[in-house]
Amino acid sequence: MANDTNPLPLAGVRIAEITVVWAGPHVTQVLAEWGADVIRVEPITHIQPYSRGGERVQTREVARRSAESGVLVGAYPDNDPGEDPWNRNAPFNAHSRNKRSMACDIMLPEGKEAFFRLVEKVDVLIENNVPITIERAGITYDVLKEINPRLIMLRMPAYGLAGPYKNYRGFGTHVEGMIGHHWLRGYPDGSPDETGEAFTADAVAGVMGAFGVTSALLKREETGVGQQIEMPLAESFLPALGEWILDYTMNGRVAQPQGNLHRTHAPHSVYPTQGADQWIAIDIATDEEFRALCDVLGTPQLVADERFQTAVGRKQHEKALDEALYAVTRDWVNDDLFHRLQAAGVTAGSVHDEAVFMQSPQLLERGFFEELTIEGIGTHTYPGIMTKWEHTPNHLRTPPPKIGEHNEEIYIDLLGYSREEYDSLVERGLVGTTYSETLVPRTWLPATEPTSER
Repeated sequence: MANDTNPLPLAGVRIAEITVVWAGPHVTQVLAEWGADVIRVEPITHIQPYSRGGERVQTREVARRSAESGVLVGAYPDNDPGEDPWNRNAPFNAHSRNKRSMACDIMLPEGKEAFFRLVEKVDVLIENNVPITIERAGITYDVLKEINPRLIMLRMPAYGLAGPYKNYRGFGTHVEGMIGHHWLRGYPDGSPDETGEAFTADAVAGVMGAFGVTSALLKREETGVGQQIEMPLAESFLPALGEWILDYTMNGRVAQPQGNLHRTHAPHSVYPTQGADQWIAIDIATDEEFRALCDVLGTPQLVADERFQTAVGRKQHEKALDEALYAVTRDWVNDDLFHRLQAAGVTAGSVHDEAVFMQSPQLLERGFFEELTIEGIGTHTYPGIMTKWEHTPNHLRTPPPKIGEHNEEIYIDLLGYSREEYDSLVERGLVGTTYSETLVPRTWLPATEPTSER
């Protein structure tokens, strides 16, 4: 853990966030992990969609059935929503460690006043809402820079702050569909709807957004003034498709769905192994690698087959080759085959589910997973820090904040509200640590179970 003599690199940087879903919160997750003081600005007077899950609270039975079917939206520890499911929401808690929470509705005059006071105190504001929401709230950069000329504001709409798609709402999966990623990773004999939800664009945007903010902080050291950073979700991910874009611009060739295939390598796919839904990924680039694969599998007949003796031939007869390999790999345990192939110089890797990779000897030896304890929820294992620095040790520091958990220290200590002013906001229901029963009826609780307002 970093200390006063070896502080984290972003110690002293204060960030406000008005973010939803994953891309925006992922940016602040990365920045908070490396020392930034991140304050979530979130209302209790209305539900912030796609944030803490307050708009779709599940009963224990529904949560259990959802978990059994693999649906993680609204997942709770032990499938129990409890009395405060918005604080037990797994998707939210996954990205919110090391942050603080401030209850504030920027659409109300009192909330906007508090938000403007906060803007005076922060270095960075991060948001990933549809542009019209920020415009209606009256908190665009041209307004905020008058309050704090040193402010850096990162804006992450789906498609940009201008253009015909400006106010189209979209998650990572929608963006990936629009720019062609779903098409590319679909299966050749299927359709894009079979690709599932990967949200790759959100993951990339989180890292790119953190890079943009830290770069702007360095620039501010030189100029003394802040600036707005516009990083559309679509445009931050498009460079990842660069080779297909170049192939079209240079050759006029429209790429086709690839699934697990490769343009020139064969075999190149995922193959069944022993057990239910157990698999191994194999990639062969050269004749030598193919011979090594066949040596391990004990299939000299494939090496002797004229169809498979060259890379061109293997690609031309890829379907027949895959079928032959399917019949052989299913007799192996995936990890055993993985190690045998690696030792033989063949690119291969087991396909693991969560239960297996959380016991990965590689990750465990490196101490990647860390435990955090949340009051009322218990101790659970979280993914750790993504990078390790030689001279700056780092670990997860604080658990995800409950809604409004840090109200007093932010309103009174940071923003200068008096105790009387703060208490008035609480009494009027504008600041607090829970949603009212009028806003979120406790329909998921048994009728005999008492509810509580914190």
